Amino acid sequence: MSIIEGLKVSLFGIGLVFVVLITLSAILKIQSYIFSLLKVEKNLQVNTQNKSLDEVEEIEKHKGSSQGELNLIGLDEKTAAMVMAIVSDESKIP
Repeated sequence: MSIIEGLKVSLFGIGLVFVVLITLSAILKIQSYIFSLLKVEKNLQVNTQNKSLDEVEEIEKHKGSSQGELNLIGLDEKTAAMVMAIVSDESKIP
């Protein structure tokens, strides 16, 4: 086998590895998207189960917003706001 033939074989092998890696990456992204859709649907079903129609409408109305009260212990408001903003940004939750 000459050097040229050896280079052709090695380039083909490297190209094949990259094609397989790109294909696996695409498959994983598609699976992740499908599972995230299924998880959202399942959470909605669990949250609305055994609730009256008024409660379900209230849940849908406030979907995506937070409710409740926060008690800060040993932390000033500015630092707490910064931490909440960072967590909100990283988790893509408004």
